[in-house]
Amino acid sequence: MFTNTQLERYADVLLWGLKTARSDKYKKNDIILIRYHMPAIKLAEILYARLLDMGMNPVQRVDLTAAMELSFYGRSNPRQIIFQAPGDQVLYENLHGSIFVHAPESITHLSDVDPKKIGKAAVARKYLRDIFTRREEQGLFGWTLCAYPTAEQAKHADLSLKEYANQIARACFLNRPSPVEEWQTIYKHAVTIKKWLNRMAVKYYHVESDHIDLMVTPGERRKWIGVSGHNIPSFELFISPDWRGTNGIYYADQPSYRSGNYVNNVRLEFKNGAAVQIEAQAGEDFVVKQLSMDKGANKLGEFSLTDKRFSRINKFMANTLFDENYGGKFGNCHVALGSSYSDTYNGNPKELTKELKKELGFNDSALHWDLVNTEKKRVTAHITSGNRITIYENGKFNY
Repeated sequence: MFTNTQLERYADVLLWGLKTARSDKYKKNDIILIRYHMPAIKLAEILYARLLDMGMNPVQRVDLTAAMELSFYGRSNPRQIIFQAPGDQVLYENLHGSIFVHAPESITHLSDVDPKKIGKAAVARKYLRDIFTRREEQGLFGWTLCAYPTAEQAKHADLSLKEYANQIARACFLNRPSPVEEWQTIYKHAVTIKKWLNRMAVKYYHVESDHIDLMVTPGERRKWIGVSGHNIPSFELFISPDWRGTNGIYYADQPSYRSGNYVNNVRLEFKNGAAVQIEAQAGEDFVVKQLSMDKGANKLGEFSLTDKRFSRINKFMANTLFDENYGGKFGNCHVALGSSYSDTYNGNPKELTKELKKELGFNDSALHWDLVNTEKKRVTAHITSGNRITIYENGKFNY
């Protein structure tokens, strides 16, 4: 699947991502969590050894197998579904970094589970993600994640396992002598575009395609971010908008697998920030229940654009990490329903209180679900002065 050389290069890129994603430098004896599915154990072993060599303290956790996860949702009583293991909070409050290697052996095993039960478990675990967010805002924590090829993902992407692995290797530059240098080059290009976007005083963005007619309000004290090391690969630039200014129609033409459920052709109508009409060709009931998980689940937490000149991804991968970074012929736009990213705040993240986030329209939810559109589109920035600037067209930023 991957050669030893490719695995070593993958580890190089992930450690670059981990360092790049944190505002403060790592120190010896910092605690780094390595989470992974069993098929990715070889990569996890390399990361574990590398972190030890760096003077860090790696902590490893294997994610639930598909059978365990199905048992959890199928057999848990109301108390068990929200149970949190003693010690998790203490660990998360002391972590300095996290690497997750996503390698699921099944992505459809929860299709018959009540989405409300999945939602309750997610809400119960939200406090752990809040700890990560708070520590990241303080510069004490950084994270990255990646995908590892499995037969299950390849099957649902309609690719052979070899083809699937080749897409990952191509997207992450694992066939190049120095993948990290490739990422540093893309990082520099992204910095230039972000500076251009962030110089604009934008009242709202207008997104238009064959099936999209959407207005997104960036809101006050926002900045575009992306290619920050958090996701490997990541070619997207994004902003967490003021959810209250979202109006119009959004359509996701790319399928999505989430919590063991397949969803396709999702159409959302927004009024005054909330999705008031929800339709899907496949998985509509699941979408409706996910978007009713909590008060913020039917509101925008992210608006994103990917430039096809950067992304090497040209196949559907049945994995959101790759699909939200799809390049192809026209790049992609995607929105995330649910939680926002506080690092899109253009001030000092340490000053972002819960009250200030609410005042500025940063959305809060246990959900964060990316829904992708790959149609030919135009994105126009309506400037506060009254001018209009086309910032994105035919899959490219117009910088």
